[in-house]
Amino acid sequence: MQKRKLLYKKENSKIRCLACSHHCLIGQGQTGICGIRYNNGETLELLTYARPASVAIDPVEKKPLFHFLPGSQIFSFGTVGCNLSCLFCQNWEISQYPKILKQKLSGGSYASHIREIGEELEPEEIVKEAIKQGCPAIAATYTEPTVFFEYAYDVFKLAKKKGLKTVFVSNGYQSKESIELIKDVLDAINIDLKSMSNEFYSKICGAKLEPVLENIKRFYEKGVWVELTTLLIPGKNTSEAELTKAAKFVKSVSPEIPWHFSAFYPNYKMLDLPPTPISTVQKAWKLAKKEGMRFVYVGNVNDPEKESTYCPQCGQLLIKRNYYDVELVGLKNGKCSSCGEKIPGVW
Repeated sequence: MQKRKLLYKKENSKIRCLACSHHCLIGQGQTGICGIRYNNGETLELLTYARPASVAIDPVEKKPLFHFLPGSQIFSFGTVGCNLSCLFCQNWEISQYPKILKQKLSGGSYASHIREIGEELEPEEIVKEAIKQGCPAIAATYTEPTVFFEYAYDVFKLAKKKGLKTVFVSNGYQSKESIELIKDVLDAINIDLKSMSNEFYSKICGAKLEPVLENIKRFYEKGVWVELTTLLIPGKNTSEAELTKAAKFVKSVSPEIPWHFSAFYPNYKMLDLPPTPISTVQKAWKLAKKEGMRFVYVGNVNDPEKESTYCPQCGQLLIKRNYYDVELVGLKNGKCSSCGEKIPGVW
């Protein structure tokens, strides 16, 4: 049962959703773009409240977060639904499920079906299970946590009371209103910076670029620990000009933001492109470093050196990584054990 109704306002018989930057105006019996925020005739109902479609314990590095409790396990959950429609989505079976279901059902029958997806897991149960499993943090992930905002918010509020850290893994398409609410109970966020092209966001993701750029700045300025991920898709967002533009933007926010480059593998509706060569990922890594980013990483390719963390001052190896095999080598109390340089992060 939904406990909290935060992000909407009524406009006559319709409801304006305020969760994300789409600001959907939703008619009675309809949902927003995400497919899970529903006008039931009285209020805006989150159809997936306390109904996660995926629950697991992951290495925190899988999010990916490299400067946040390295080597720890993080309790992770997510519901169906997403406010983007990325053609390359790796979790499309759950993120795009509502959009697929809408081709078969509508109105009340659609809503009833969505309400029953996943297992019932109240916020208190998630927090209790995370503590039981020895996880120091909880992540809202797998799809887009902004669309199941009220559920994530209630989980995080309880988690903070129990001394746990909290994480969003997000596309960065929040509204200003949702950021103002979540910032007080959110410790870290990994945001996908998918491209620096508005055309890419429009044609491939069903969104706009500008809200993502603004929200990267907002989260950083509000003191939430920020890391970024860019999935490199051959011929779509891998040109030197675009990567340079991205690097200059990220550096303008802070050169200390950890930035992860990962390789594309054909999925969902983008099956006609080849996987990203490791050389393309390494090229992006070098370019970002050249532009002055201090902590740049590669993901889902075999390059342990570029997965590891080094002191930007003296070059000392701080955290040795090989996929999810993590060893703290030269990091002590958040500082380089060799030269004493303070390393940004949540340690």
